[in-house]
Amino acid sequence: MDPSRAAQRSSQGGNNNINNVIQAIIMSLVLVVSVGYIFIWIMQPTNLFRQTWLLHIGADTNSTYFGAELGGNILICVFPVLFVAALGCVYLHLERKRNANYDFKGTSAKKEGLAAWKRPIIIKGLGIVSRIELAFFVMFIALLVWCFSVSLHYSFVKITPMLAAKNGMQVWEVKLGSTALRLGIIGNICLAFLFFPVTRGSSVLQVFGLTSEASIKYHIWLGHIAMILFTGHGVCYIIFWASTHQLSEMTKWAKTDISNVAGEIALLAGLVLWATTFPGIRRKMFELFFYTHHLYIIFMLFFVLHIGFAGACLMLPSFYLFMVDRYMRALQSRQNVRLVSARILPCETVEFNFSKTKGLSYSPTSILFLNVPSISKLQWHPFTISSSSNLEPEKLSVIIKGEGSWTKKLHQIVSSPSSIDHLDVSVEGPYGPSSTDFLRHELLVMVSGGSGITPFFSIIREQMYASETMKCKTPTILLISSFKNSSDLTMLDLLLPPSGSPTEFSNLNLQIEAYVTREKQPTTTTEAKKNPRTIWFKPKPSDSPITPILGQNSWLWLGAIISSSFIIFLIFIGILTRYYIYPIDHNTNMIYSLSSRAVLYILFMCIAIIIAATTAFLWNNKQNAMESKQIQNMEGATPVASPNSWFYNADRELESLPQQTLVLSTNVHYGERPDLKKILFERKESSVGVLVCGPKKMRHEVANICSSGLGANLHFESISFGW
Repeated sequence: MDPSRAAQRSSQGGNNNINNVIQAIIMSLVLVVSVGYIFIWIMQPTNLFRQTWLLHIGADTNSTYFGAELGGNILICVFPVLFVAALGCVYLHLERKRNANYDFKGTSAKKEGLAAWKRPIIIKGLGIVSRIELAFFVMFIALLVWCFSVSLHYSFVKITPMLAAKNGMQVWEVKLGSTALRLGIIGNICLAFLFFPVTRGSSVLQVFGLTSEASIKYHIWLGHIAMILFTGHGVCYIIFWASTHQLSEMTKWAKTDISNVAGEIALLAGLVLWATTFPGIRRKMFELFFYTHHLYIIFMLFFVLHIGFAGACLMLPSFYLFMVDRYMRALQSRQNVRLVSARILPCETVEFNFSKTKGLSYSPTSILFLNVPSISKLQWHPFTISSSSNLEPEKLSVIIKGEGSWTKKLHQIVSSPSSIDHLDVSVEGPYGPSSTDFLRHELLVMVSGGSGITPFFSIIREQMYASETMKCKTPTILLISSFKNSSDLTMLDLLLPPSGSPTEFSNLNLQIEAYVTREKQPTTTTEAKKNPRTIWFKPKPSDSPITPILGQNSWLWLGAIISSSFIIFLIFIGILTRYYIYPIDHNTNMIYSLSSRAVLYILFMCIAIIIAATTAFLWNNKQNAMESKQIQNMEGATPVASPNSWFYNADRELESLPQQTLVLSTNVHYGERPDLKKILFERKESSVGVLVCGPKKMRHEVANICSSGLGANLHFESISFGW
């Protein structure tokens, strides 16, 4: 071995060891703080917490800078989560550095200690979940039941006929009012976790091995539970006010207490939003769902006005991280990106190829959000990235099939006879797992239906890179794809990169089993014989390659944004409280308007985030601009001819060995569906990773097979491509 290379590998190994130690320390701190945070939630309804701990914390944090309640609530509710988020950024930065030095070797070690807990279960109403997810869901429901029952018990003990008569009420009426209040408090617990799953660039999710796309189902569960509780909260109060002849309470906006009108507006906005989230409406009227979902802004604003900013600290951490992420996405989406070319297939499918900087890296199965202003300036749609950042360092590709109104309009624009030579496109992302470890399996079985095949292209291309460039052993790949019509088979043409590909695939063991379910034999129609065609676009000088919005050290920058913006926010509210609110209120909370205080705090929170995030963005934007200038116009080289129409023009000459290899590796079955149970149970490899993307029925079938226990070697990979 070359001495210099050996020394370099030794140095990398030493750095990795140091990084591993630091990561272990950080993860220990993250776990300790996280457990402590959950412990606070468990203890909150108890008298020990409310009458002892909370009083001591309030006394110690009472100051002229944060008032009587805000300081304590920030300390126990906000700081732990933001601390974990900042620590998680450092952890993920070290993880990225380790992956950058990773040589793809040694990943085949089996990590199946939790295999039984990762097996999928199909629960009606929840969909496909692992045993780990089910366990945490049950524990969360137990937390809600615990908090509600304990707080209700302490409340009911104090309610006596004498107390009720003193207030001019019956016992059941007092208990109803107490129940209504506690339903709202328990709903706050759901709200506290609601925004974590939809924070796309979340360090909190990724440090625990989750992604936003895979966590959307948690957001859906939490949203349904929260709205059930908040609806019960509102309905119980209306019944309470009606029975006690206090319906006038519905029109009150108290100056220094709970604002009922603000709560009603928040609940109304939440109900409208909630009504459009059910699958029947969301899938059939996506635009209605998309636009009404922005009512969350009204909901959150009036929720804070309803209970005050100090009370809203319970849900502030996840919403704060969401606001940071949302603003960063807004900064990224202002720039149009450089669209280089498009490959158009006869099955209403288009592959878009964008220019990107070499510094932008992403893992297989990552997603990219696209906006095309000529179709809709507001709508953003997610698509799985089909390229590999290692195999294609200067290109990023997504495949879009015309299945909805937005995608069909996009296909019509690109494929029209008078094709345009430029298309304005903005992007957000990419977002995805911090790393993947498919090499630990001996066999990868990928099951897809229709356009569900596209997420697997990035995995296959990554295996191409590992096999050909890094010369390491990769798992055997079995791709099982179901299509409705023969024309859909041309989607396999997109498996190879649009420009350039490894010269050989001798090290990549790939087998494709394609099933055409609605045709008994190959079609001979003119439409089916059409070859995929490539369109080259002329980028504007203002278009830029897709770049990492915060540069190479994006996780460190995100941690800096979270930390600095929170410090700026604390400074702002400290100055405001000390020199404006305190001279008026003197920490009594009886003079200065609760709503005015909340509006000012929200305003300062937004300003703090804008200052920190904009500074970081502009600093990194200079470096990105310099790198973008070095990327030449991508109009020069023409991509190699793709292996199009393998199945209709078998007599034509195959241009290259990769295309020939792929053709020989493909079997097409007409008029039948794959017998997935037989295929999977017949595999005798020691470790079989099973991935599925397609219709709900197909996903459930594969999950049932893997969870049956009859195939101990089958490991269902919990990668979510849709919800």
